[in-house]
Amino acid sequence: MSKRKVIIIGAAGRDFHNFNTYFRDNDAYEVVAFTAAQIPDIDGRKYPAELAGKLYSAGIPIHAEEDLPKLIKDLNVDDCVFAYSDVTYQHVMAMSAIVNTAGASFTLLGPKDTMVKSTKPLVSIGAVRTGCGKSQTSRRVIELLMAQGLKVVAVRHPMPYGDLAAQKVQRFATLDDLVKHKCTIEEMEEYEPHVVRGNVIYAGVDYEAILRAAEEDPDGCDVIVWDGGNNDFPFYVSDLHITVVDPHRPGHELTYYPGEVTLRMADVVVINKMDSADAAGIQTVRENIARLAPDAVVIDAASTLDIDDPSLVKGKNVLVVEDGPTLTHGGMKIGAGTVAAQKFGAAGFVDPRPFTVGKLKETFEKYPNIGILLPAMGYGEQQLKDLETTINNTECDSVVIGTPIDLGRIIKINKPSTRVYYELQEIGRPNLVGVLDEFVKEQKLG
Repeated sequence: MSKRKVIIIGAAGRDFHNFNTYFRDNDAYEVVAFTAAQIPDIDGRKYPAELAGKLYSAGIPIHAEEDLPKLIKDLNVDDCVFAYSDVTYQHVMAMSAIVNTAGASFTLLGPKDTMVKSTKPLVSIGAVRTGCGKSQTSRRVIELLMAQGLKVVAVRHPMPYGDLAAQKVQRFATLDDLVKHKCTIEEMEEYEPHVVRGNVIYAGVDYEAILRAAEEDPDGCDVIVWDGGNNDFPFYVSDLHITVVDPHRPGHELTYYPGEVTLRMADVVVINKMDSADAAGIQTVRENIARLAPDAVVIDAASTLDIDDPSLVKGKNVLVVEDGPTLTHGGMKIGAGTVAAQKFGAAGFVDPRPFTVGKLKETFEKYPNIGILLPAMGYGEQQLKDLETTINNTECDSVVIGTPIDLGRIIKINKPSTRVYYELQEIGRPNLVGVLDEFVKEQKLG
């Protein structure tokens, strides 16, 4: 039998994992290309031979997603595997229509074909959309496990934007490691909060190799915490799966792929941001949880905010800088910086759009609904420079930084700025303390 020719439709994350776990060294298939979306400057490169296995001595080309119909016909493709997250069901099926029209079959790989089993107990954290608060939930879970004297190693959903071969397995234990691995802002936003709290975090490209390295971490490992990305389901088999939902976007848990999967598979569901959401949104989310995950433990939670210097907000016209992906493909209209600016009495919000340059100007053209917030885009050196220039060009009294990292550490801001901090705070019971106490007993970790 001839091999079936495959294109994997992705965004430099789930696509590489699906290849590694299902297609690499699989003689029944020939992966002829990846396509790339969501992340800038990924297309035009190759998935390297060093990672691609014995069947791909030349590596695998990565093309822009808009070339997909032509690629299917030119390469005589049989199957297209959709492999990225936080998109509407309409988007997924529109992609299916493009693939089918060009003559190929359209496929979604599931947990059985892509999840890797750990030798250590494993807690996974996911969400139904980007920006729900899964990172702060992961931090809370890790803090509670560490408080029980356990060695916790986190593994983060992939964000491999640089040299893929060099990023096969990455370990972050200090801030210097962020520099060593040439991290983007998006990577630092996820890794830095772990490092400063004293736990090690792994990431990269080859997630079975990453898991094995994490299990044997030189500082010790009692339990693995999967810190998910976007609204993807975990790469690993979970002993406890926690999903975060957002009542600011009620109903999205039913309409975004694969967010509904993460909700349906949840052992625990955290309803976050209840302190700032309206009652109708909270009720809608509750009803959908009861319908889709009736056996899950439901935890009510708030996203509590603090700020370095409230005097730089009260009565000031501020520029608010938010987490980039939350505003772009996450589609949020507000973030932690916005809520903090309102809470601490900002006089007004300054629109950055007249001051944007370079790739940030392109970001606003691609995502016109962002509005008057500034996404902290920094996928590469040029984007970082454009972010710095845009902030420094903007005429405002001060800058409110709502990203999870110390932005002033990596760019020079020429005006007063203050940082926002946000943590998960459970409301009443059940809570994560009780859930994790039970988990520790079941796994005999105590």
